[in-house]
Amino acid sequence: VAVAVEACRGRHEGQKCYICLEAVHPHTGEGLVRGCACGDRDGVSSPELGVAHVSCLARQAKILCDEGEETDLDGEAFDKRWMRWEECGLCEQRYHGFVWCALGWACWKTYLGRPETDEVQGMAMSMLGNGLFFAHNYEDALSVYEAMLHMLRRLGAAEEHILIAQSSLASTYRALGRNEDALQMDRDIYSGRLRLNGEENGHTLLAANNYSTSLIGLKRFEEAKSLLRRTMPVARRVLGDNNDMTLKMRVIYAEALYEDEGVTLGDLREA
Repeated sequence: VAVAVEACRGRHEGQKCYICLEAVHPHTGEGLVRGCACGDRDGVSSPELGVAHVSCLARQAKILCDEGEETDLDGEAFDKRWMRWEECGLCEQRYHGFVWCALGWACWKTYLGRPETDEVQGMAMSMLGNGLFFAHNYEDALSVYEAMLHMLRRLGAAEEHILIAQSSLASTYRALGRNEDALQMDRDIYSGRLRLNGEENGHTLLAANNYSTSLIGLKRFEEAKSLLRRTMPVARRVLGDNNDMTLKMRVIYAEALYEDEGVTLGDLREA
C-alpha cells in the first residue's frame, strides 16, 4: 500500500476518496491512489474520478465477494464480483502497476487463512501473482506462481487449472529471460491444450502462439515455422483472416522467416 501511495504522491492534492470521502484514511492513515482509466473519460480529463484508498477498494471488493458467497452465486455471477479485486467499479478497467499489486496483496491477506482446498484461496493466490507480475516484480511473481502450481498438482486439480497456472509461469520465465524454461513450459501447455480442447479452440491457438514465440526467442526458426504452418490455417478457418489472434500468428510467422540467418529471397517475399 505504501509503495502505491508513494507512486501516486502529488497527483491528488485536495481530493478525497470517492468511497469514504476522506483525504486520509481514518484508520490506516494511508493516502490516495488511482490506478485505472477514470482520469480520462471519453477523452475528457476527469482528475477527481476513481481516486480512493487501497484499503477502501479492498473492503469494497471483500463486501461484494462476501455477499456473493453468502447468496451462493453461480460461477459467472461470482466471478463478476471477484473481478472487483482487479477492476475499477467505475470505469470497469483493470488497475495497473503498483495499485494492482497493492490490491493483490490485500486480496491474499484477506483469504490467506482459508484451507488450500477452498477455491477462493487459490483465486487470491493467483490475484497476488498477477499483481506482482504487472508491477514488474517478476521474481516475487515467480515464487507465487511456482507455489500455486505445486499446490494445484498436490491437490489433484483439474487440468484446466493446471494449464492456467503453467501459462502464468511461462510468461514470468519469459519476462525474466529464462527462455529455455519458458519454452519447455509452453511446449507442455500446447500439448495439454491440444489434448484437452482440440486444435480449433482459442486457448489452443493462443498456446501455439506462445510456443512459437518461445521458439523464435531461442532462434529455433524451423520448428517455429513448422508449428505455425500447421496452426495458421486452423486460425484462419476458425477465427477469420482479420481476427487479432490470426494476425498475431502471421506476424510471428513473418518474424520466423526474416530473422532466420539462412533466409532466402523467397522467404523475404513470403514474410
